[in-house]
Amino acid sequence: MGGPAPLRRADPLRGRDHGPDVFRTAPGHGAAALPGLRRARERADPEEARHRPALLDPLALGGSSGVKAAVYGGPGDLELRDWPEPVAGAGELLVRVRGCGLCGSDILKILSPDTRAPAVFGHEVVGEVIAVGAAVTRFSVGQRVVVAHHVPCFRCHYCRRGSASMCRAFKRINLDPGGFAELCRVPAPNVEHATFALPPGMSDETASFVEPLACCLRAVKRSGAVAGDAALVIGLGSIGCLLSQAFALAGTAVFGADLVAGRRALGRAAGARVFDVDAELDAALSEATEGRGADVAMLTAGGGSLLPWVAARLRDGGHVHYFAGGDGAALPLPLADLYHRELTISSTYSSSPTELREAFDALATGRIRVDGLITHRLPLGELARGVELMRRHEAVKVYVTP
Repeated sequence: MGGPAPLRRADPLRGRDHGPDVFRTAPGHGAAALPGLRRARERADPEEARHRPALLDPLALGGSSGVKAAVYGGPGDLELRDWPEPVAGAGELLVRVRGCGLCGSDILKILSPDTRAPAVFGHEVVGEVIAVGAAVTRFSVGQRVVVAHHVPCFRCHYCRRGSASMCRAFKRINLDPGGFAELCRVPAPNVEHATFALPPGMSDETASFVEPLACCLRAVKRSGAVAGDAALVIGLGSIGCLLSQAFALAGTAVFGADLVAGRRALGRAAGARVFDVDAELDAALSEATEGRGADVAMLTAGGGSLLPWVAARLRDGGHVHYFAGGDGAALPLPLADLYHRELTISSTYSSSPTELREAFDALATGRIRVDGLITHRLPLGELARGVELMRRHEAVKVYVTP
């Protein structure tokens, strides 16, 4: 393997599981306030910020008190407060939220100055249908459902070419409000393409992984991994463990790396071969690939700074795939290396309805397991505590209940 440089603890493993490194407590906003988290080095997707419709301040609307929600009021500011009660229109559902997973992308938006306020986040939503709009035939009151937040138009250039998450309608279609609230309205496109009724044996917590698993399944597809390949997964939080299982379903041998011992244990439980030191990892990769190196490296954390370390462990013609946006740094790989070794660098943003269905089926049938990934279960009023737990690597996955 050529004696690649070791993975240093100074290289922060940051991504969807870990969240940004910079947090501090903001001033409170009364007895119901959530602890604020300010000063984001990470920035939310500016394209998404531009497409997100402007939101009315519920405190200025008057009328009924509405529902409780964890409301974003500005960079790092979360407050438990009233939000207008949503109403299901034709083709829509009204869902009482039973639980919602906390995603690293939620954390980035909470900290970003580009995020419009007020807003309610949360997109890994499981709930109970409490109202059904006219023309809805597939769902009924009382059903437990899992809901995803984005749906493409299925007609545009991007959709026709298999890039559904680049569809201009994709980011405009969203839940109202997000899952960190007592109720949410599910728009008609989501009802049709991104809502699934839970079978009796499927728990709420398992169902909350449908959307993140769908993203993982699409990432594995885009990485080009095939049966017999060797994949190196960087970052073994909940996403890394889902990716490890998704690669295994494709017949790919999985090797894992993480700086945190507890996450390495989770990676092993997910079926990855995980080693505590670089030399052992390198030796195992070399033996498994006859000295070539990994066919694919999947980064869920670490950002651009890890690229040289990863590239040194790839075979010539290998594929580096970024699952998380990382630290926004430029990729420090000489163009000559990219050219002469024919390396491919790609990324994945979100999923599509196809992967949502595949993820739901994989979880419902037990082909993908999520046992042990949720380490903290918190009430809605402690959402910011969950963010801090993830930042300190004390939580792998946080599940929030109203």
